Amino acid sequence: MKSLLHITNGDAFTSKLKTLPIKGDIITWREMLCEGKTLSTVGSETFWKTRFEFLNKNYKVSKSWFVEKTLKEYRSLCNHKQQDQIVLWFEYDLFCQVNMLAVISWLKTHRRHAEISLVCSGNMEGTDKQYGLNELSEDQLLELYKNKVVLSQDDIEYADYVWQLYCSDNPIRLENLQDYDNYQFEYLADAMYAHLKRFPSIKNGLNDIENMVLSIAAKNKPTSKKDFMGQILNQQGAYGYGDTQYERILTTIKPLFSSFNPVRLTKKGKDVLGQKTNYYAVLRDNDTYLGGALKYNFLYNAGTERILKL
Repeated sequence: MKSLLHITNGDAFTSKLKTLPIKGDIITWREMLCEGKTLSTVGSETFWKTRFEFLNKNYKVSKSWFVEKTLKEYRSLCNHKQQDQIVLWFEYDLFCQVNMLAVISWLKTHRRHAEISLVCSGNMEGTDKQYGLNELSEDQLLELYKNKVVLSQDDIEYADYVWQLYCSDNPIRLENLQDYDNYQFEYLADAMYAHLKRFPSIKNGLNDIENMVLSIAAKNKPTSKKDFMGQILNQQGAYGYGDTQYERILTTIKPLFSSFNPVRLTKKGKDVLGQKTNYYAVLRDNDTYLGGALKYNFLYNAGTERILKL
């Protein structure tokens, strides 16, 4: 009888997985590696120190919370040494795909002999919408599980390679990756393209997410901040961010709003959105990282879909 370990993308899905008729222990990966500085050495002391500093500074995560929620669960993963089958449960979006890469990179080093498979939610037949794991019924989840993808050594090496590139100080190497199709990661290409669009636009200094937020404000004129947040979460596409992440973004670009109840842009906000003025100099911050790269050391050119180094 093979022993089984499941690694999930978060607490909500862990609770759901426990209700399914599937055997095995469960570890929850509690991180958001799509934001803040990352080091390629997943699980090392400097890796966790770097992550805590980012989460503490930007999300007021306390040391006790970090130890209790993230490190304890990570140590539990370290102690699960016997399982010969490991199943990863992740979703199509950038948030999940970056966490998935980090976990596979760690497994490549620390669980060489385990069979690793991937259950990934996203596209569903007969619909354009992409689905998170928690949006699926029990039958749909069991069907996904039945069709899980066993990762070959090449797949694992490739995921680790993409993780190394994500953690490097130059995102241009990621845009030159053309061979996603040769590996069993259906959603990785879209997630990495979404990542590159998080660098500031050459046109107005805001990135794709910040422009999307302004655009929803201008077009839909939400009546309240709550309504605004709901619309952002619904229209964010491949990012997979949560409301706390959008709260942080709104704080950064707050001067472009005259009000949040109802949601209205200032004249400057409208000019930035209309690309009549560039907001790069106001936003520039030498301590904001996306993966291993400094966000404001690069610009994204939507016309050519290329990254430029400043």
